Amino acid sequence: MARPRKPLLSRDRIVEAAGALVDAEGLDAVSTRRLAAALGVSGPSLYNHFRTKDAILDAVADAVSAKVDLSMFDGGKDWRGALYDWAHSYREALADHPNIVPVLARGPGRRPAGLRLADAVFGAMTAAGWPPAHATRIGALMRYFILGSAMASFARGFVDDEAAYDPADYPHLGQAHLLAERQREVDEGAFETGLTALLDGLTVQYEGLRAGAPRM
Repeated sequence: MARPRKPLLSRDRIVEAAGALVDAEGLDAVSTRRLAAALGVSGPSLYNHFRTKDAILDAVADAVSAKVDLSMFDGGKDWRGALYDWAHSYREALADHPNIVPVLARGPGRRPAGLRLADAVFGAMTAAGWPPAHATRIGALMRYFILGSAMASFARGFVDDEAAYDPADYPHLGQAHLLAERQREVDEGAFETGLTALLDGLTVQYEGLRAGAPRM
């Protein structure tokens, strides 16, 4: 039997094509028509694998979550070190695919990789002695911080035009026009500063809990 000229349609091929479209043009660019054209198939054939466009985007989001390293929660690190390494791995995965972050921000829902991620964080925190309620809050807090940092660049929010920041109107923004060209330094530095501050605060709470101090 002769081989088909085109690879057979599969969930993986659809997710790969949809992910490339999201990366290049954003969430609104994804449609069954665009995907079918990119894959060289008819639009209805996509529904044999995904019922809706949202289901496709969920699968793209989960493919990104699957890239996040969770090995630091296997018991080799203390809870703070594990959260630190995980936060960096998570941010690195999102940095390559920022357009899918709004979908990830909805929560894991039924997405397997997203649920494994949430399970790993919660399990590691409770194993370290955090009460379950605190462990839940920590997981939520870390997601807010990491996803927020990946949504957009702070540095690129300023234009490369010194005249836009008249000292008469903005006396403290005289150097703001230089931020865009220092995006990596500014954004990565802000993430590191925020992550350290966040973990420092959690460490204070943890030590208080372990010492029997009133719970916050």
